[in-house]
Amino acid sequence: MTSLSDTKTQIVISNIRKIREYRNYTQDYLAAKLQISQNAYSKIELGYSNVTFTRLLDIAEILEVDITDMISADCEEIVQLKVSNSV
Repeated sequence: MTSLSDTKTQIVISNIRKIREYRNYTQDYLAAKLQISQNAYSKIELGYSNVTFTRLLDIAEILEVDITDMISADCEEIVQLKVSNSV
């Protein structure tokens, strides 16, 4: 049985990946910005590594989204917000 925290973690990880892809950023690009290896970054997106709050803040900054949006919304909503705000 999956816990609520596991479910929320999967949502955040999925949002990170989808927003990264929407921005056309590679894992290599984010890894370089975070000053970690691509392999270490890949483990974040796969859910193999626990992400610290500071790391999550860094990722949100690179992806140009509010951390609250990233952890509480479906990424499609975030993308729509960004597109409508930039018009």
